[in-house]
Amino acid sequence: MLATSDAVHRLRAAGCVFAEEEAAVLAEAAADAAMLAAMVERRAAGEPLEQIVGYADFAGVRVRLRPGVFVPRVRSELLVRLAAEEAASKEGSVVADLCCGSGALGLAVRARVNGITLHAADLDPVAVACARDNLGGDVHQGDLYAALPEHLRGSVDVLIANVPYVATRHIPFLPAEARDHEPRTALDGGDDGLAVFRAVAERARDWLSPTGLLLSEITEAQAATACAVADGNGLTATVTSDDDLDAYAIIVRPAPAR
Repeated sequence: MLATSDAVHRLRAAGCVFAEEEAAVLAEAAADAAMLAAMVERRAAGEPLEQIVGYADFAGVRVRLRPGVFVPRVRSELLVRLAAEEAASKEGSVVADLCCGSGALGLAVRARVNGITLHAADLDPVAVACARDNLGGDVHQGDLYAALPEHLRGSVDVLIANVPYVATRHIPFLPAEARDHEPRTALDGGDDGLAVFRAVAERARDWLSPTGLLLSEITEAQAATACAVADGNGLTATVTSDDDLDAYAIIVRPAPAR
C-alpha cells in the first residue's frame, strides 16, 4: 500500500521536480493504492506522466493518450491560437492536422471554433488510433498529404503541420521521457530539423485554398531557413513567437500570382 505522501517521496527521490503535483495527478487517476504504487514506479522509471494517467490537459481540452504517443507540449498552444483565429474568420473552414499525433491540436481548434470540417492524419498507426479516440472520424493513416482524401486538394483553409523539428544530432540530448517513450518519427526532423517541413511546404500550394494558411512550429534558429523554404515553393512566410510559451511558429500562405 502506498500513501500519497509516500508517492511524493518516491517521485522526489527519482528526480521529479514537481513531485507533489504529479503525485496528486497519479492519486486521482489510480483506482486503489496498489494501482497508485505501480503508476508511481512507472513515473519514477521515466515514463511520461500523461501516458501513465492516459490523458493530457492541453489548450483547454482533455486529450486522451496511449503509451508511445507523442505528448502535446504547452508551447503548441501558439499553433492552436493562430489556427483558431484563421478558422473563425471563414465560415465552414476546412482544417487539416498533419502529423497529428494524438489529435490534440485539431481537437483544441474544434473546441474553439464551431462549424469547421476537421481532418487529421499521421503515419504512426498507434497515433492514428489515439487520434480517433479523441476526434472520432476523419482521421487518416499515411505519409503527410498521401493520407488526406483527394477531395480536400485545393480546399484546405487551415493546414496545421506540427512536424518533428529536432535536428537528428540533438535527439540524444532530449529528456529521457521523450527519447525513450515517444516515437522517434515524432521528434526527428533530419539534419537541420526541417526535413519534414520541406516535404510539407513542397506540396502546400496543391492542398491549400487560394487564401489558405499553413502553420508549423519551429525554433528561432530555424526561422530564416524555413522562410527561405517557403519562398522557394511559391509561398510567403512570416514568423511569430510567444515569449510566455517559449514558442515560435511560421505562418505560410500561397504567394500572389505574378
